[in-house]
Amino acid sequence: MALLPIDKGELYYEVSGKGYPVLLFAPGFLSSRIERWRSNPSKPGLPQAWRDPIPVLEPHFTVIAFDVRNAGQSWAEIGPDYDWHSYTADHLALLRHLGVSRCHVMGGCIGVSFAFALEEAAPGTVSAQVLQNPIGLSDTNRAAVDEEVAQWADKVGQRPDVDPALLKAAGERMFAGDFIFSVTRDFAGRCNVPSLLMPGDDTMHPVTVSADIARLTGAEVLSPWKGPDHRDAAVERTRDFFLEHTPGASR
Repeated sequence: MALLPIDKGELYYEVSGKGYPVLLFAPGFLSSRIERWRSNPSKPGLPQAWRDPIPVLEPHFTVIAFDVRNAGQSWAEIGPDYDWHSYTADHLALLRHLGVSRCHVMGGCIGVSFAFALEEAAPGTVSAQVLQNPIGLSDTNRAAVDEEVAQWADKVGQRPDVDPALLKAAGERMFAGDFIFSVTRDFAGRCNVPSLLMPGDDTMHPVTVSADIARLTGAEVLSPWKGPDHRDAAVERTRDFFLEHTPGASR
């Protein structure tokens, strides 16, 4: 458990296990934080539809988990240029701080957007990626996306140091586009990172977006993967996929 100073803020992170590094981008939209692998605060007492990957990966990998800026125990100033690149700069700073030049990545929900943005900003950083339940824009969910952004802004806006106008502009800027918001379909089609996709099937995680990712990247698709009948096999496939694609590992 540690805090990393970032540009006008701090990033909370945890490192466990030993071996080739795996960076985890937790689910939870812009409130992405470590605990969301294990539980959903809006549904107390109910297990997640997936298994927490951390204890499954720790025996084989160095697992790097963290709260993104302005979520959980991490915080950062909301400035006039706050955007996806602000998050990616944090992620690269964390990897540099830990001496990691290349790693596997697992992203849940918005974590898929963070994963693609990381590879776009620093090509070659991601050696393999597991993409679980990607968020994205469909023909019917713009209102739902805007509501998620508004809920995040309401929470962050309670801080006395936050300018409401800058906060509102940041949310609008980050989610003005389409697809998975952080990168274009063109980049996804050019991204040659080995990928395992666990597709979404609801309003915030549209079937159409996952289908586009599968088509553009040639990802291995694992479905079904959610719920008590499938989540154990899904996290085990995640572990095995990463082992198969670890540089230098014997096949």
